[in-house]
Amino acid sequence: MPSPGSAACTGRASLVPVSARAADWDPRQLPDLHGRTYLVTGSNAGLGFFSSEQLVRAGAHVIMTGRHPNRLAGARAALQARIEAETDAGAATRGGTAETLLLDTSNLGSVRAAAATVRQRGRLDGLLLNAGIVHPPRSRTTTRDGNEVVLATNALGHFALAGALLSTLAARRGRMVWLGSMSTSMWAYDPTDPQLVSGYTPWRAYVQSKVVCTAVGLEADRRLRANRVPVTSVVAHPGYSTSGRTRGIRGVNEPSRLGRFVDNLQAPITQSKEYGAWSLVRALVDPTVEGGQLWGPSRIVRGEPRPASPGKLVRDPAVGERLWMMCENATRMRWPFESARR
Repeated sequence: MPSPGSAACTGRASLVPVSARAADWDPRQLPDLHGRTYLVTGSNAGLGFFSSEQLVRAGAHVIMTGRHPNRLAGARAALQARIEAETDAGAATRGGTAETLLLDTSNLGSVRAAAATVRQRGRLDGLLLNAGIVHPPRSRTTTRDGNEVVLATNALGHFALAGALLSTLAARRGRMVWLGSMSTSMWAYDPTDPQLVSGYTPWRAYVQSKVVCTAVGLEADRRLRANRVPVTSVVAHPGYSTSGRTRGIRGVNEPSRLGRFVDNLQAPITQSKEYGAWSLVRALVDPTVEGGQLWGPSRIVRGEPRPASPGKLVRDPAVGERLWMMCENATRMRWPFESARR
């Protein structure tokens, strides 16, 4: 595996015909995405930044979203500078464009406002529902909407955003990708108390939020099919992707020396966030990907993207239906299936 910072580790994409067979998929040579628009939540750092960068390199227009305006503007500037530097060096890159949009997935008012802005622009080919809290607070915290903050940020806000943009996606026969986690197959936490009113622990809050994302992402596929809505719902996970194994970028990825040391000790079972973004991007743009699939690294914790098997809990339709209803009640959002039908 190339070291972080090497050319092979940057996820840089040149262009190949969109009709390339799935077996020939190379995450470094994405299909030509000119003319397509994607929204990526949590774009100012980590997987969201590198996913945005890979999409722009392939020619897409990316709506980079985040809740901190200065960090978001800095991430966009860093992305553009990296692409321009390669172009000046003679790299075969025909990049697309990027814009920024404030969006805090923990705040349903912010979600509604951002969705309204995107609807006014009227063009959207895909949603990468990436933003999230990876290191939850030590004690249970709630948002201004009254929801547990990890569940709200990782799952509920994305449920509301996807619902609010469903008709816009359907107009382009688009796709939504939910960010799962390999932890959902290792810890079978059934969210019978999704808001963790009792028994809160940071790890349980994280895993349960990812169970909700995965189960609801798969349930969305079932409902989209049943309602004949031309939108694909897919789940993807990045394996074990760490900041310390990732190239340093000012304002985007700046791990401490200790963080790099610790992460490099785990090199056999980790990968960079550039690599981790590969599964997310393939799930979003590969024309051979089907609704209801889970995509992840070929060796679970790392590797090139391949189809994976969801855990028994998250693929249970009864669990999916129960968690879907929970999301509807918590967000006061009913997806407009009838108006999105084509």
